[in-house]
Amino acid sequence: MSKTTIILADEDKNVLSQMTKHFDEENYTILAQTQDGEELIKLIKNLKPDVVVMDVVLQKCDGFKVLESVKNVPTNIVVQSSLSIDGFINKAISLGAKYYCIKPFDTATLKERIEDILNAKNNTNKMFFNSKSKSQIEEKITNIFITVGIPAHIKGYQFLREAIKLAIDNPEIINSITKKLYPTIAEKYDTSASKVERAIRHAIEVAWNRGKIENINNLFGIKVYSSNEKPTNGEFIALVADKMLIEGA
Repeated sequence: MSKTTIILADEDKNVLSQMTKHFDEENYTILAQTQDGEELIKLIKNLKPDVVVMDVVLQKCDGFKVLESVKNVPTNIVVQSSLSIDGFINKAISLGAKYYCIKPFDTATLKERIEDILNAKNNTNKMFFNSKSKSQIEEKITNIFITVGIPAHIKGYQFLREAIKLAIDNPEIINSITKKLYPTIAEKYDTSASKVERAIRHAIEVAWNRGKIENINNLFGIKVYSSNEKPTNGEFIALVADKMLIEGA
């Protein structure tokens, strides 16, 4: 089995040293490490690693410039940073980052995410996704909601989250959205199916009203919607669930 090639980049020498120790093992080959964004761009283009783990904050040029400069290179970029502002996360994902994790991060979890990303290329089996822990699923849904602009404080956020998890566990439930999906969520949260439907519709409307259509289309890799159209509840739930199942992330 071939090793995963990786490049590590961080302005902080201590973090870089720590990552090097964690990835210096039989499953990984560290091709290079750097604190310099400009050097990182050259390394990625010349070495074409399987994975790049980098911070947004780098010397000479930042991680966003790196993402913009290597978007045509077949590599998987994971951003790990202490910058947790929605705008930074959205921008990194829209520029092609496969995952964004907040410092301090758990290295074991980071490695699992890297494996998910790599396996997604050759594994579209839904059981691959379902074998992952609930906490991983929760975090990945959160990343998607941040990208599309669904705020956590509205009621539909939690209902929509639950609906996506149900669709991941049982894709056929999307064909019985009014008879099974809404009532299942309503029972869990001690409310009515009609209130669940309205709250989810409101959450989707909030995202569209925030004008993050470009983020949404970038997330799914194609131009799915325009600003003048928005998906039904079922369409949006199915779209997100299918994306997560196919990618295994």
